[in-house]
Amino acid sequence: MLELRNVSYEVEDNKTQKEILKNISISFDERFIAITGPNGGGKSTLAKMIAGIIKPTSGQILLDGEDITDLSITERAGRGISYAFQQPVRFKGITVKELIKLAAGKEITTTDACKYLSEVGLCARDYINREVNASLSGGELKRIEIAMIIARGTKISVFDEPEAGIDLWSFNSLIKVFESMHEKIQGNIIIISHQERILNIADKVIVLADGSIRSVGTRDEILPELLGTVGSCKQLTDKL
Repeated sequence: MLELRNVSYEVEDNKTQKEILKNISISFDERFIAITGPNGGGKSTLAKMIAGIIKPTSGQILLDGEDITDLSITERAGRGISYAFQQPVRFKGITVKELIKLAAGKEITTTDACKYLSEVGLCARDYINREVNASLSGGELKRIEIAMIIARGTKISVFDEPEAGIDLWSFNSLIKVFESMHEKIQGNIIIISHQERILNIADKVIVLADGSIRSVGTRDEILPELLGTVGSCKQLTDKL
């Protein structure tokens, strides 16, 4: 289980200290957790902190009881934490199969790699030998990144706004992938998102605003409070 205890994060802004996260204490013990809230509320900072990209100014981060606060992103990856960026990285000269093999950390067959691609709705024959470069769309890259995370089989999988920068068709495909992951995953999925359809498949929803946790609960408890009569995800964000 992942747990944050009294975690805060400050940065220097015009020679003054600005609090980005304020005394966050939360446990991530459900299979599928969504973190939502207004832009600038600290969501991406929290995701990067879980992954080890940045370190808290104060507080502790624990994984299965072990204090991992000072561990690097590489060390946390070794402990079983995966992180998916808003904009996936392109790797010129590396094929999709090679990337999935690196993610798995072991020798895998073409059949194995194809299985992971099939799980994210990609035709393996069309992608297995393609380079991970500009020829791939944002939606394709995000699904390949998810295939890598599935191949790794990590305890904690963190996705920072997976819907960012992709078209509606790609978003609908991602929703199906997350729904499937929700059924099959053995660890925990943490998704930063504004999208109602993602929040609606979460076991726990955390609302983060102004660097503090505003509310925590099941989707049935939190969504009515967030949505009310709001009809769109943009309005949901504006309301927060």
